[in-house]
Amino acid sequence: MGHFRLLVMGNGISAYGSYLNMVALNVFIYHVTGSALTAGLFMAVRLITSVASGFVSGRLVTRYDRKRLMVGADLTQAAALLVLLLVPAGGRVALLFALAVVTGACSTLSTVALRSSVPEIVGPEHRARANGLLVTGRSLAMIAGFASSGVVVAQLGYTTAFALDAASFVVSATVLFLLPVRTRAVAGEEEREEAADGTARWGTRALLRTAPLLALMIAVRAADGLGSSSHNVALPIYSDGLDPAHPATFISQFWTTWAFGNIVAQQVCGRFMAKGGRSPGERAFALGSCVMSAAFILVFAGLPTAAAVVVALIAGMADGFTEIVYVTRLQAVPDERRGRLFGLSASAENAGFGLGMIVSAALLDHFAPLPVVAVFHGIAIALCLALLVLLFRRGTATARRGGERADGAPAPGRDLPTAEGHSA
Repeated sequence: MGHFRLLVMGNGISAYGSYLNMVALNVFIYHVTGSALTAGLFMAVRLITSVASGFVSGRLVTRYDRKRLMVGADLTQAAALLVLLLVPAGGRVALLFALAVVTGACSTLSTVALRSSVPEIVGPEHRARANGLLVTGRSLAMIAGFASSGVVVAQLGYTTAFALDAASFVVSATVLFLLPVRTRAVAGEEEREEAADGTARWGTRALLRTAPLLALMIAVRAADGLGSSSHNVALPIYSDGLDPAHPATFISQFWTTWAFGNIVAQQVCGRFMAKGGRSPGERAFALGSCVMSAAFILVFAGLPTAAAVVVALIAGMADGFTEIVYVTRLQAVPDERRGRLFGLSASAENAGFGLGMIVSAALLDHFAPLPVVAVFHGIAIALCLALLVLLFRRGTATARRGGERADGAPAPGRDLPTAEGHSA
């Protein structure tokens, strides 16, 4: 895990630059154009690119060397930011939309490649612990990036913010390039090409038809994206209603508590799964997602401050738990099919979040935050309940055949075989 910890550090540094730049770019666009529409279009282009590139990324990480893809994605983003810095201020606006495409595509490619590579880098038995380290690193980077963005932009300017982001990608690419890690399953070149060609011919639809539980899990993650967008849009409105004189107070309390719970859950969950030798499966994912969505709904229920903070802590812990369980579960799929699933997952999550941002923003003009958030997170809860019903019915059917497994998973042969020899 020593080499992987260095990879986590490099990934966290690039994530810090990304979160810093997310704020800096949005403010910069509005500053130079004076148009909220232009700023919105920039975000839309980046999100649409992320959705579209998920499918392409799945194909790329299935066929090509993942380490080279990740290094190339980091260097491409660094180069794009350097071009933005070198162009005179008056010509930067035209390049911003090109930058949105580059960053959207490359960030998705890096995420899909890294998630697909974790079992090969650390070994299948350590992937839960590794996922916990990765998600914790990115959570800390998110906190640091958002917290420092205002100071960096205000005190040092946009140019410094863009330069810091470019430097963070160079650091990440350098660390990854120098690390002696293997990102693919050991196989001969001909065998690898044959596996990739077979997966390509099979197609994503056929892949998911043979793995309905995984398909439903991905649908739940898309619905989680819907719910996440609704509470992100609703939080400023709700916080302003609680204390118009200090509208940022509740938001700050919420995100600080959520982040603390998220990080604690990731660390505890990763260590627990690593010691247990077995990762929680679909049932734990569905229950955790239900708790998370229910907690996010309760945040807007007008609870006293102390109770709202406790609920935010629960939401953060459930969020961190489900993130690790979900990623770890998809990583149990054989290497040659793993990239396609993570690519599809990235597209589904980004699409759910983007659609939710648009619809929830429109609804919040007419309705209070609680019903809007309840509807969006309620969709995720309904899908989780459907997943639990499916798991129960399949477990019952398996028990009648005398082949019930301890975790209630479907009988072998019903879903995709996994890297651990279990069914998906």
